[in-house]
Amino acid sequence: MPYSLTLLYAGLSGLLLLALSFQVVGLRRKHRVGLGTGDHPALERAVRVHANFCEYVPIALLLLLVLELGAALPAWLLHALGIMLIVGRVLHAAGLSRSAGTSTGRFVGTLLTWLMILVSALLAVGIAIGGMLARMSA
Repeated sequence: MPYSLTLLYAGLSGLLLLALSFQVVGLRRKHRVGLGTGDHPALERAVRVHANFCEYVPIALLLLLVLELGAALPAWLLHALGIMLIVGRVLHAAGLSRSAGTSTGRFVGTLLTWLMILVSALLAVGIAIGGMLARMSA
């Protein structure tokens, strides 16, 4: 099945997004807050966990998809990138949900996410430049 690798990590990301969304909704109902955080620290953290996920995951999945589509990269490398993304987001969510301060989960989760995006972006740029140079010399 084409694109099944990205499909897997997009599906897992969707499930994680729903879990984070349910966490926000549950806290909004508990504290009777319709908009914003109502100065409730747990709700504020849940909103930031959700927002942070929404800020990073789309570009990470897009990079994973274009690498799967346009590069002859080994499946193990693409899976490693996908696993870094999912594990990173789970660790970040767990760490930030427990404390607004620094935590191992938050630090390692951010590091894994940034590393996944960095490696994916560098691969994409390198492959694109290599392809352009090959076409120019042909």
